Parts: sequence; C-alpha cells; structure tokens
Amino acid sequence: MSDKLKIGISIGDVNGIGLEVIIKTLSNPAILNYCTPIVYGHTKVSSFHRKANNLGDFSFNVVSHANQAQPKKANMINCWEEDVKIELGQVTATGGKYALLSLERATADLVNGDIDALVTAPINKHNIQSETFAFPGHTEYLQKKSGSKDVLMFLISENLRVGVVTGHIPVKDVPTSITKEKIISKLKLINESLKKDFWIEKPKIAVLGLNPHASDNGLLGTEEAEIITPAIQEAYDKGIVCFGPYPADGFFGNGSYKQFDAVLAMYHDQGLIPFKTLAFDNGVNYTAGLNFVRTSPDHGTGYDIAGKDLADSTSFTEALFSAIHIVKNRREQEEMLGNQLRTGGKVVETQFDIKDDAS
Repeated sequence: MSDKLKIGISIGDVNGIGLEVIIKTLSNPAILNYCTPIVYGHTKVSSFHRKANNLGDFSFNVVSHANQAQPKKANMINCWEEDVKIELGQVTATGGKYALLSLERATADLVNGDIDALVTAPINKHNIQSETFAFPGHTEYLQKKSGSKDVLMFLISENLRVGVVTGHIPVKDVPTSITKEKIISKLKLINESLKKDFWIEKPKIAVLGLNPHASDNGLLGTEEAEIITPAIQEAYDKGIVCFGPYPADGFFGNGSYKQFDAVLAMYHDQGLIPFKTLAFDNGVNYTAGLNFVRTSPDHGTGYDIAGKDLADSTSFTEALFSAIHIVKNRREQEEMLGNQLRTGGKVVETQFDIKDDAS
C-alpha cells in the first residue's frame, strides 16, 4: 500500500464547489485502493463545506508533510493557521488568497517530488491575482514552475481529446498570435503526449481552421493558406500524422472527430465549446508538456451552486484517475526504455527539433 501514488489536490476557491467535489470523490473508499490523496487546505474549511453540503461524517487525516500521508486514508495538510471567513458563492479577496496558498504549497511539493501528481480544483482567475500569481490561469503558472518552454491545454475524455494553439487570450488577439511555428509546437506536444501519456503508438491528429468554413478557399481569410496548411505539411513531413484544416462546425457536427486520436483547435472557445458539449460530465483538463503531471476538472468554481449539494463530482473523479493513469503510463514507458537500453535492445526515436517560439 505504501507504494501507491501520492496525488496532491489543491482546493481552489474556498467560496466555490472545489471542496465539495473533493470530499464527494474521496468519500468513496475505493479511491484509496488506487492512490494516497493529499489535500492542501485546512480542516476547518473542509468541515464547513462538509456541513454546508450535508456530506456526512467524512474527515481527513491531518499531516504536516506529504511523506507522513497514510495510504489508507484521505490526508490533509493544513496550509495556514488562521480562521477563514467563507462566503459561499461570493467572489472575494479571501477566496483568492487561500486558493493561492493551497496551490503554492501543493506545487512546491510537486516540484520537489514529494507527491507524484497534482489535481487542481477550480480557481477564480481574477481574485487569485497577486504579486506571486500574475498569470491567466493554472496552465501558465505551472508552466513557469516547471520551466517548460511550451505547454498544451489538452482537454481529454474517453472519446475526445482537444488541444488549443492559443489559450487564455482575448479573441481579438487570436489571429496575430497564430504562427506556423506555434502550430507545429502544439502538434509536437499533442503527438508526444498521445504516445507517452496515453500509449497511442501512431496518433492521428486533426487540425481545425481559423475562419468560418476554413476560409472557403481564401474567400473568408488567408490564415489557412498562409499559416495553417504549411504548418500541417511541415509537421507531417517530420513524422506527425496530422490532417486539415477542417471547418470546425461541420467537423464536430458530422462526427468526424471520432476518426482521430486528438484535435488541435486554433483558439480556446473553438475547442472547448464542442468538448464541453460532448464531454462535460466526465471531461478533464490536462496540461501536456510539463515535466510533472497536472489535471483538473473541466468546470469552474460553480459559485451559483456552492453549498447546495448540487455539484457533480464526476469530472473531478475523472481528473484524479487520469492523473494516476498518466503517471503510471509515463513510468512504465521509462522502465521499458530503460530495460531496452540495459539489454542492448534497439530504441527508435523520431528526431523532431523545432525552435522555441519567440513569444
């Protein structure tokens, strides 16, 4: 049991549904057969949410460090000492302050190797802003902490995986932010993640266009001909099996996504609207390209239902299991490659070298 993966969990905004879906997930004792959960927050805050949502007599095992976590219990590290004023459903500075304290402590343990993966409950991207958190969201914050040159917002479910070229930026900035180099970099990240994290030997990736009808042969824009198509061709020539650009509406409307292992969208809503429509209850937000594993549910803080016992924990549960599976897949692959090297087996790697995007 002590060899089980330690999965860290940050609680998100204390006024939202984060702790509700965390407690609902960890209330299932079967979860403890698969991992040792460690929640970064405070027992008083979790007790408030447990009582507000009528979640029974669930309790955490309090530890001061991840290495003290008990494998047969849901563990919690108290990340502060003072009492916290909780105002369910409200956007407050307090909600952001303690979401950040949780995230910072969990990320520090993740970077130090004290936990094996991190599952993040939803934050409010506005009230969490501070001198130490000046980022559009979790993805960019964790990229900085990992030192990764590029990362991918990768929405995953059992039947659909969607990545985006541009993430948390205004729609008006999307066209100028899309470059051939950036598209190729994201395709590389998708391709590598599908192989390493999901064990898909020969991934097949669809690429969406930017303009309506993928520009209608230049009638509605030039980005497809000048940027997207050349990027697809160059990536294909370097070993990434990718096709497009496809018009986004028809691509999802007629079920073409089912023929591919992943889809690369040009911007946030182009990819996330169809994903959440098709997989809202069990979708997971995964950050590919990091040197550690981070997942989260694909929903937000849920202020409108906080404290009402209405939050569905399915997406959070899926995020937890996705983190476990990805860590195990990575380690098994590393072990197999190590065995091949030790026994003189032939290891074939695809050479794919691109320069980091200047942005």
